Parts: sequence; C-alpha cells; structure tokens
Amino acid sequence: MPALITNDILVAVETAFQPDYSQPNSPENIFAYRITIRNNGRHTVQLLSRHWYIRDGASALREVEGEGVVGQQPVIEPGEQHQYVSMCNLKNQVGKMWGSYLFVNTENGDHFEVEIPAFVMATPLVLN
Repeated sequence: MPALITNDILVAVETAFQPDYSQPNSPENIFAYRITIRNNGRHTVQLLSRHWYIRDGASALREVEGEGVVGQQPVIEPGEQHQYVSMCNLKNQVGKMWGSYLFVNTENGDHFEVEIPAFVMATPLVLN
C-alpha cells in the first residue's frame, strides 16, 4: 500500500480492480481506490481541494482538479483520520495516479499542500 507523509499528514492508498463494472470486450477498465488521510500534526486541518494526474497506460495523461473529495471538504482533528472510496476508469490494463491535496490549518488559516503518493492500477495478471 503506497503511503506518504507531507506536512504531518499521512496519505495511504489501496486499489482494487472492479471486474463487475469493467466490460470484457471493451478497452475500458474500472478501478476503485480507497484513500486514508491521517492528521499526525498538532492542529485541526480541512481538506479544500484535490489535483490528480492520471496516466492511462503509456500514453494519455489526464488532470483532474476540484473542490474536496467525493463531495466533502472534511475537517480532520489531530490524531484523527478521514477515509473515502472513489473510482477511476482506464482505457488500458494498467495506469497510474498521483497528485496533491490543498489543506488549510483551521487555527491560523495557513494553506499547505499534501502529496498523494503515486499508485498503480492494473488488471489481474497484467503485472505477472
């Protein structure tokens, strides 16, 4: 499980291929990913936005930006965590995602970025 700590915020990622949502005769493959964000710092923080890079196979690179995550801008107290699940579609059997979150320290108003570690999504057996 890829994990990374930036500015006292841990981001860990788990992925899973979704065969029930992927079409066997279609080039599109669907992957779920679970993100765990843990506040290891001493201040309450709020996640404001996300910025993703998605590499689809060896070619296409997409960028996705937006407010919050899955419709939320969670507030995370020191020692607490927030978890969410989202999905990504790829036109290849393997891809990669990475990016960053923008947070605000709710106590002093300082904004800061937190890196999302790069992680691979691959259909079963493609990496064997």
